[in-house]
Amino acid sequence: MQNHSPSPIQVLVVDDSAVVRQVMDAILSQEPDMAVTVASDPLIAMQKMKQMRPHVIVLDLEMPRMDGLTFLRKIMSEDPIPTLVCSGVAGQGTEKALLALEEGALGILTKPKVGVGNFLHESALALIDMVRAAAQAKLKQRMLLHNFPSSRPASVSVLCSIGAHQAGAIVAIGASIGGTEALAEVLTALSADTPGVVVVQHMPEFFTSAFASRLNALCRIEVKEGGDGDQITRGCAIIAPGNRHLSVVRRRGAFYVELSDGPLVSRHRPSVDVLFRSVASAAGANALGIILTGMGNDGASGMLDMKRAGSSTIAQDEKSCVVFGMPKEAISAGAVDTVAPLACIPNLIMGWASSGRLKQ
Repeated sequence: MQNHSPSPIQVLVVDDSAVVRQVMDAILSQEPDMAVTVASDPLIAMQKMKQMRPHVIVLDLEMPRMDGLTFLRKIMSEDPIPTLVCSGVAGQGTEKALLALEEGALGILTKPKVGVGNFLHESALALIDMVRAAAQAKLKQRMLLHNFPSSRPASVSVLCSIGAHQAGAIVAIGASIGGTEALAEVLTALSADTPGVVVVQHMPEFFTSAFASRLNALCRIEVKEGGDGDQITRGCAIIAPGNRHLSVVRRRGAFYVELSDGPLVSRHRPSVDVLFRSVASAAGANALGIILTGMGNDGASGMLDMKRAGSSTIAQDEKSCVVFGMPKEAISAGAVDTVAPLACIPNLIMGWASSGRLKQ
């Protein structure tokens, strides 16, 4: 009986920089499960797509003849293909990248420095991981950020009676690919007296601040990028800054944020495992851990630590995930109390806040 190896992931890199195309091609072509095609602009890309429909597109946003956002909108309206945007951090790069997420892109990669040798090993790992995850993504399930109101809603969609439990309670959330939209759906539904929330979303440095600001404009709770020493308070969500690990510590009866450098943990910095382990230690039974859509296994072992420490735990279900990687690993590890559709998670949070337990 013959063994048939699976067909490789067809990756189309669209970038007007010859150096960036060379770096991306060199990194991805080394992977046995990937085949790379390059194009210097979207018009050339469209011609190449007629010969071979890619599984994943890695897309620059600033290009002549047709810009990346216009091309992305065309793809998503005509024939959605999982797309990762490759963005510079200078000028309006961060805002354009976040707009690309709203238009359907799955994640953000930062532009490589000049030359393959200067594209850090960690960045190459992130590129490879994100391409593999994007190849498995379910675009039909996506809820885009621009479906949410552009200002704070007047009415409260999630109602609950907050109990005394909330005074020392904390909610920790981890997410990766697809997580920007999932977080928007969860956080916009929470009432202003929600327990303090801490979030690790896999996202590069410099982008998390703009992402937090965008969420802050949509939510009743305050949303901000975390700073070292910030107190975690009721009605506020703190997003871990890109490229920094975020831990929670308890001092004098209150919770605070500690930021740190150091090696990747579970292939990421910030790492959901780092956050969850610290919450297990600092808050124990007064914590709720939530793992949303994302690639790989970051968060699974940390969530198991939370469960063993008495925390309540939730994983997003497969049907509502863009990529059912992180939740699946947490479920397989025996770390999850409740598996729920994304739309049900805000009510679970508020029910837990009022009673200290998850309501099935």
